Amino acid sequence: MARDASRVEAFSDAVIAIVLTLMAVDLLQLGPARTDGSGLVGALRHEWPAYLAYVITFAIVGQVWLTHHNMWRYVVRVDQVLLVFNLALLLFVAAIPFAADLLADHLRGPAADQRLSAGLYVSAVLGEALFFNLSWWWARRRGLLHPDLDPRLARLVARRFLLGPLLYLIAFAFVFVNPILSLSLYLLLVGVYLLRGPGDLPSYAR
Repeated sequence: MARDASRVEAFSDAVIAIVLTLMAVDLLQLGPARTDGSGLVGALRHEWPAYLAYVITFAIVGQVWLTHHNMWRYVVRVDQVLLVFNLALLLFVAAIPFAADLLADHLRGPAADQRLSAGLYVSAVLGEALFFNLSWWWARRRGLLHPDLDPRLARLVARRFLLGPLLYLIAFAFVFVNPILSLSLYLLLVGVYLLRGPGDLPSYAR
């Protein structure tokens, strides 16, 4: 028997909020004050990979929350499979900061370490994108969406969700050219999703 979706959305919001909070707390461990005489400017310069990974990862997790919020406006009921898909999505979201730490630590290391850490990073963001697609597909298939939802809009949302995995793979491919360029492309992709698309909230109150 399907149940109301409000508890699922509240739980997901809480998990994402905790992930974002832990990322901010993790910055405190960087400790910009250094004892090697380089001063604050030198300390900040030394930690730039961690700051870059933080900004990009915060943007990605924030975009996940925004997309999740927009998607679940249309979900009126949940069943066991949708719950499992949503938990799997959150599993990958919670792993993104860990993957970002690895990437920041090895961004200036050997090429093999750069590629491995970049591969783990894309695995985390790709995983959440795939489970977004599975969640939407299952909700449509099982009739868990709002009955008044236009089927054409549902198809447009599905097509937009399919862009995520493809764009993340393209960004990952650039790690073999330049790891910094690859990371920067993630930010660009977040910007694409921030543009209002099918299924998003309107830009003004009706």
